[in-house]
Amino acid sequence: MNLRETDVSKRAFNFCAGPAALPTAVLQRAQAEMLDWQGKGLSVMEMSHRSDEYVAIASQAEQDLRDLLAVPNDYKVLFLQGGASQQFAEIPLNLLPEDGVADYVETGIWSKKAIEEARRYGAINVAASAKAHDYFAIPGQNDWQLSKDAAYVHYCSNETIGGLQFDWVPQVGDTPLVADMSSDILSRSLDVSQFGLIYAGAQKNIGPSGLVVVIVREDLLGRARSSCPTMLDYKISADNGSMYNTPATYSWYLSGLVFQWLKEQGGVEAMERINRAKKDLLYKAIDDSDFYSNPIAHNARSWMNVPFRLADEKLDKAFLAGADERGLLNLKGHRSVGGMRASIYNAVGMDAVEALVAYMAEFEKERA
Repeated sequence: MNLRETDVSKRAFNFCAGPAALPTAVLQRAQAEMLDWQGKGLSVMEMSHRSDEYVAIASQAEQDLRDLLAVPNDYKVLFLQGGASQQFAEIPLNLLPEDGVADYVETGIWSKKAIEEARRYGAINVAASAKAHDYFAIPGQNDWQLSKDAAYVHYCSNETIGGLQFDWVPQVGDTPLVADMSSDILSRSLDVSQFGLIYAGAQKNIGPSGLVVVIVREDLLGRARSSCPTMLDYKISADNGSMYNTPATYSWYLSGLVFQWLKEQGGVEAMERINRAKKDLLYKAIDDSDFYSNPIAHNARSWMNVPFRLADEKLDKAFLAGADERGLLNLKGHRSVGGMRASIYNAVGMDAVEALVAYMAEFEKERA
C-alpha cells in the first residue's frame, strides 16, 4: 500500500512537543492493517517478535533508517525500550569507566537531566553551559573546558522546551561525541560518522512513544561495566538484534512506516528544505510583529520547537482558546517557561504553519 494521504478533514493541526503528530498516511496504513496485516489474519501487535513476518518488518525498518541517514556499515542501529531518558543512565554505564570522566554540555532542561543522571555513575565535567546566556544562546566551542581524557562528550542537539538548537557539530577530536537528537533527528542532513553515538526518543520525529533509537559505532560496544544490567548493555542488544527480550513491537512497526513515508517525501534532504521553509515562515511572523517575541539568538533558534510570547501574558488563555477553536492544538508552552510553543516536526506540514501564522495575525489585529 502506498503511503498517500486521503481526505482527512477532521484532523486538527497538532503542534504538540511529544508525543507528537504522526503522518496521516502512516496512521491510515496502520488502520488498514490493524486487524489483518497483509492477509495474515492478525495484527502486528499480536505477532511473535521471533516470527519471520515480524523479523522482516524490523529488518526493513532498520534498513530504511540506515538509508535515510546513510549510516555507515561500522555502526549498529538499535531499537530499544525506555525512551531517551533511560539513555541518560545507559550511556555512562556503557561508555564511562568507573575511574573515568565524561564531558557534558548544558544547554537546557534535557541536558541538565542527562548530567544529573550521569553523575550517579561517575565524574562528570560540565564543559560548557548556556546558563550565562539565560539559555538563549549556545556558548561557542572556544569557551568550552573539555577534559584531556574524557570518555565521551555529550550534548543535546535540540532542547525541546527552550527552543535552543545547535546549528553546528562540536569538534572533539578522537573523543567519542554523543548526541541526544530526540527532537531533531531526520529533520535535516546529518553526517553520522562524526558521532560515536546518537540516540533519539521516538515520539517526536520517528514514531510513537515507548521506543528509543540508538546508533552506535561498533568499537564502542563491549565496554559496559560489570554492574551494568544485561538489558542495558549495548553489546547484548546489538548481538541480539534489539530482541534480547520482547521489544516494543508496534512502536517499531509504526516507526518503520514513518521511515517509508519519509522516503516517499524525498528523504531527509527534502524534509530539510520543507522544514527550513516552515521555520522561516513562523519566525518571520514573530520577528515582524511587536506583539509576539522569541528571545533565542538567531543562530541557535530551533527548527523543530518554536517558543514565543505574547506582549501581554494575560491574553495567553484567550489565544489558546481561539487556537483550539480553529483546530490549532497543543500550543501552550512548557510549564517551566510559559508562553507558547509550536512544535513543527516532520509530520506537521506547511499548511499547519500557514494556518498558525494566519491566526497569529488575526489575533494580533484584534487584541494588540
